Formats: sequence, structure tokens, C-alpha cells
Amino acid sequence: MEVTKIVITGGPCAGKSTGFSRIQEEFTTMGYRVLFVSETATELITGGIAPWTCKNSDEFQKYLMKLQLEKEKVFCDAALSMSGDKVLIVCDRGMLDNKSYMTNSCFQSALSELKLNETELRDNYDAVFHLVTAANGAEEFYTTTNNTARTETPEEARLIDEKLISAWTGHPHLRVIDNSTSFDDKIKRLIKEIASFLGEPEPLEIERKYLIEYPDISWINSLENCQRIEIIQTYLKSNCDEEVRVRQRGIDGNFIYFKTIKRKVTDLKRVEIEKRLSKDEYLTLLLEADTEKRQIRKTRYCLMYENQYFEIDVYPFWNDKAILEIELSDENAEISFPSEIKVIKEVTDDESYKNASLAKI
Repeated sequence: MEVTKIVITGGPCAGKSTGFSRIQEEFTTMGYRVLFVSETATELITGGIAPWTCKNSDEFQKYLMKLQLEKEKVFCDAALSMSGDKVLIVCDRGMLDNKSYMTNSCFQSALSELKLNETELRDNYDAVFHLVTAANGAEEFYTTTNNTARTETPEEARLIDEKLISAWTGHPHLRVIDNSTSFDDKIKRLIKEIASFLGEPEPLEIERKYLIEYPDISWINSLENCQRIEIIQTYLKSNCDEEVRVRQRGIDGNFIYFKTIKRKVTDLKRVEIEKRLSKDEYLTLLLEADTEKRQIRKTRYCLMYENQYFEIDVYPFWNDKAILEIELSDENAEISFPSEIKVIKEVTDDESYKNASLAKI
């Protein structure tokens, strides 16, 4: 059985309710058993537990996190007991949404109380899909009348939207669905992004890669919508037509582990199959390391810019250049780079700049 847990998040009046209805319809047809974890904040507020009835907003968020954690655990446990090959758990907001409504000190206090860390909370979900509030790009359609738990002005909605994107930046599979098209096409893009992630009809990855000048690290660290991740990547023995690697990913001693298999389709497209590992599984697979390749250690800066998700990899053996990557849902999509990023050239189809080549001893 494959159990996949995703988050649908976004600012107020972003289209989540319509999105959930379409997800149920589309992915049930594809053979998935679809389970929905309802939005915990709305449940508490309609039940009488709200920021204005609790001691303060931060205390409300702590109660919310405790309930949400238990709800998600119940859904995951129940999914494993069900029949069928594919289960899709869809969370109406995830644990890191709460960070956007809390002071940093209170968020850290809540993590300590729950005996969790931010890396574990963020990467506990397989993918995150953010629907941009109508207050940003579709202002004429912005309303809160369809949800009594929401009272935000358009200005407040836009601010919350930005905070939510910032909170989830750093997740390996974050996608932002904006209001650049009609609402119906916005929901179609959401379905397409989810289907692409799930590998329907096959798990294709469309990625462009660029060689850039060594970035201004102080500028990157000053950005609210940027997250630093430390990565150790080890290549395993494999057939000549595929690339197999394991990866340790995290920060400040908190790590998660993945195994990835990649097969090339075209210069831009690859079939990619990724599996989450336990620490013990990761350590066991390290025994299968390809001894003709060195471990790749790098610092990754995940950056959201104009609803595009960039990953900048800084390597310890370079002090004048770095690699920038962006995953796309359409290989013809236009890319808008921050002015602070100086592109030297595109290296998408240049084998010498792939991690597997950099790992050769």
C-alpha cells in the first residue's frame, strides 16, 4: 500500500473548498482512496475555542497544534488498516500553518512542549500545495462570507498569505498556485500539480539547472521566504541506466532521510521515484555506497520568488559559483530570476554539473 500525505494551504479565500471537491472527484477516479483531514482552526472556533476566548492567540495556537497532531495520526493509522493499493491523505492546512499566526518564541515553546522540531513537522508531509488568496491578483472575488471563522481584510489576507509561504519554504516539494488564470483554471492547475507529484500517469520531474555566480549569502539569509538546509548525498551502486542515491536532509541536528531513483527520459524530463527512509534504513543503505563516488555535501537555500520555488546549492569546493535549480510543471514555462542572482549559463543538459558527476573521485 502507498500512503501519501499532502497539505493544501493558502491565504483566506483561496479556493481550498472547491479544490477539495475536485481532488475527491479526480483522484478517486484514478484509483485512490482519498481521506480529508479537516481544518482544525475552523473546528475549534465554531466550537467556541477561539483566539479571543482563550488567554491569548498563542495559547489558542498551542491547543490547535495538539489537536491537529492527533487528528493526523489517527488518519495515518486508519489509512494503513484500509483496503486498496493507494491512499491519499489530504490535510486542510498543515502543522506549519500555525507558525504564521504565532510569535517565534511561542512557536518554539510549542515545539518543545510537543517534543517536536520544525524540520520534522515540515517534512512529515510528502508535498505542500499553496493556493494564493484571492486578495492577491483576484481582489474582486475576495470575500469571507462563506466562512464565519474568517474575518481578515484584503490587506491582512495578503500578509497571512506571505507568512504561510515563508513558513513552508524549505519543504522539498512546495508548489504555489497563483491567480494568473481564471478560478477554474487555477483549480485545474492544482489538480495537475498533485497528479504530477503522485506520478500520474508516471512520476516525471521537469527541472532546469543554472550555473550562477556565488550568491550573496547575507542577502539570502535576510529574506523571510528563504530557508537553509544542510544535505549529505550518497550514491549507491546501480545499473547504468539509472541513478540511485540516499540523502540526509535537515538543519541543526534534525534530519530526515530519503532514497531516490532517477531514470532519464529527455534532457529536461526524468522519471523520479522517491521514498522516505527511517534513520536505520538510511544507515543500512550506506553500506551499498558506490566507492567510486564521494559523498556530496552542500548547503541548500530554498527561496520563493514571484511564486517560483528556487533551490540554490552552495558547495564547499567552490567559492566563485553555485548551482540554481527550479522544478517546473511545464517545460516551456518562463522563469523570472531575482535581480540579485547572476546567471552564468544554463547547465540543464550539461553532465559535468550534475551531482553524480561532481561526486566522481
